[in-house]
Amino acid sequence: MSGHDAHLQQFLEEEKRKAVFNEVVAKLTETCFEKCVTYAPGSKFSSSESSCLTNCALRYLESGQVILGRLQNMGQ
Repeated sequence: MSGHDAHLQQFLEEEKRKAVFNEVVAKLTETCFEKCVTYAPGSKFSSSESSCLTNCALRYLESGQVILGRLQNMGQ
């Protein structure tokens, strides 16, 4: 593989990682917003909504890490 091909491959892999990251953020936002925001948001979230959004996001990310870890262990 030439240097140009390797550079292109690296670029494509980085773009794929960015796309996956954006999908995760979009899904996290959608999931947590639907779960935590009960009224049309004003200029800021209520304290209970803010707390719920924080906890939801943390749980979502932690579950993703657990799943990724298990998948990596299965591949070894």
